[in-house]
Amino acid sequence: MRGMYIHIPFCHQICHYCDFNKVFFKNQPVDAYIESIGEELTIMQQEGFSFKELETVFLGGGTPTALSEQQLDRLLAIIHNFVDVKNLREFSTEANPDELTMGKLNVLKNGGIDRLSIGVQTFDEELLKRLGRTHSPHDAIRVVTEARQIGFENISLDLIYSLPDQTIHQWRDTLEKATALELPHYSGYSLIVEPKTVFYNLMNKGKLPLPGEDIEAEMFDMLISHMMQNGRAQYEISNFAVPGYESIHNLIYWQNAEYAGVGAGAHGYVNGIRYSNIGPLAKYIEKTEAGERPVFQSHAVTEKEAMEEELFLGLRKVNGVSISSFERKFEKPFDMIYGETLNRLIESKLIERTDDAVKLTRLGIFRGNEVFQQFLL
Repeated sequence: MRGMYIHIPFCHQICHYCDFNKVFFKNQPVDAYIESIGEELTIMQQEGFSFKELETVFLGGGTPTALSEQQLDRLLAIIHNFVDVKNLREFSTEANPDELTMGKLNVLKNGGIDRLSIGVQTFDEELLKRLGRTHSPHDAIRVVTEARQIGFENISLDLIYSLPDQTIHQWRDTLEKATALELPHYSGYSLIVEPKTVFYNLMNKGKLPLPGEDIEAEMFDMLISHMMQNGRAQYEISNFAVPGYESIHNLIYWQNAEYAGVGAGAHGYVNGIRYSNIGPLAKYIEKTEAGERPVFQSHAVTEKEAMEEELFLGLRKVNGVSISSFERKFEKPFDMIYGETLNRLIESKLIERTDDAVKLTRLGIFRGNEVFQQFLL
């Protein structure tokens, strides 16, 4: 178990594209929930889980920065009770620009957080409103400045493209303003319209004017080129970094390694079992208070599924999947299992093979989902 993800489901505003487990902050049992995080960690420890070898902890949501300074401080104190934070390679939190005050930044810094992942999404004022975001472009610039003043160096911005009515010019402007901040890491994602979201309902009514596949592909190409021109190398389909600033926690996912999922609705992968926690807050708290792990469902990953995951997760990385590592892990010849599929994809110029790796070509990066499906046995 190399990483730990902790879910904080509270939001002061629900974004129109978000389908994660979240609730409005107001009138919620926030303090009780934070204590339940500690209860879940205690139960896991009693069941034999060890947190000593953890490399990363990641606070996600929802929005962790929706918590007050006092609540953040308490959450971090609980984490310190179980995790040797000083030995972590990375301790990250997601953050909203308008919620990340100087006071909260100081709490995070003093609590051992060393990486901020800030949800900017776009620097266009009108598009921010359309997304249901509550911050302004100025908030994004301000919070980066203040975070640096306090001593944060490892800062990442999340950006989204292919937004409703978004133009190439608007996307270029966002990229230019983002890279002008000269941060070590950027993530750029194409909008995915998920069920049970405001955007999904609008799309079903024919009221969500998306740019279309051709413009989406042009925006993705622009993202890759712009990041490369500004010294941020693409190390995963949607992620770009100065060498040495790649997200260690996310690499754990893409390397198909094991991690704990803690909190309501969190997902984990431990001891060969993928699991998800209970989502509703009251039921989650009730379960932990009763001294039981709040697992909603679990699945023992078969060898076949593990091999598939090794490929479609690992191929998201620009350096691809190591053939020798695959063969050590599964004790099977790679070509015996995937040789025919691989040759077909090489012929289609979607995959290339080096001495010890298979990886997506530039064309393959644009058609990633199509490639991943070919490795399902």
